Amino acid sequence: FETAMKRLGGSVISLGPAEGSSISKGESLADTVRVIGGYADALVIRHPKEGSARLASQFSPVPVLNGGDGAGHHPTQTLLDLYTIRKESHLENLHIALVGDLKYGRTVHSLAYALSLYGADITLISPLTLRMPDSIKADLSSKGTIVRETSDLGEVIDNVDVLYMTRIQRERFPDPVEYQKVASSYRITPEFLARAPKDLIIMHPLPRVDEISPTVDDTIHARYFQQSFYGVPVRMALLKMLIGGG
Repeated sequence: FETAMKRLGGSVISLGPAEGSSISKGESLADTVRVIGGYADALVIRHPKEGSARLASQFSPVPVLNGGDGAGHHPTQTLLDLYTIRKESHLENLHIALVGDLKYGRTVHSLAYALSLYGADITLISPLTLRMPDSIKADLSSKGTIVRETSDLGEVIDNVDVLYMTRIQRERFPDPVEYQKVASSYRITPEFLARAPKDLIIMHPLPRVDEISPTVDDTIHARYFQQSFYGVPVRMALLKMLIGGG
């Protein structure tokens, strides 16, 4: 977001970590956005608690963009993900596999909802303890979205268009032992991709840990760094719409 704003010719006020702000003194989120909203033309909020962006929007005097709220949603990531799929593959008749931490992964929560608008065929692949929340699966089913669920990535590697990998998020686990049990559940290597379709693309919201081997980076399937780059023009467009009026 900072890069996008600067490329548009604007400037950025960064609140930085909460420890260095008035929040550490007990200031409420509502008061913070009221104050900062008086200094800026738009607010981008990234917060560890679900619903924080929605709450901020109720008190902010300027537009609010959700930069990620806890394990909830990450809507702007979804916009750049959709843009990547459209540019590098196709959105029509799409078969996509969402892989990894589907319980806490806010990127896949938002993306699954968005893909339901395009009639995508979605396969959910995760350890049993990190499955997509039942509420989201129910919502997808109610929209007529085809959703399959498995813990075996090998079942679908030969017939998907997009492989959307996510990391197992250590910071979401209150118990380190539980994290270690699932930490290396999936790992993509060139050898594993040997029977993948030639036009398969691999995406990842980044950062990655060990779920995608660096040796995959130079294959015809890797799109995650291009995906990351697309985040700049997509967010430039969002900011321009909110601040520039079109």
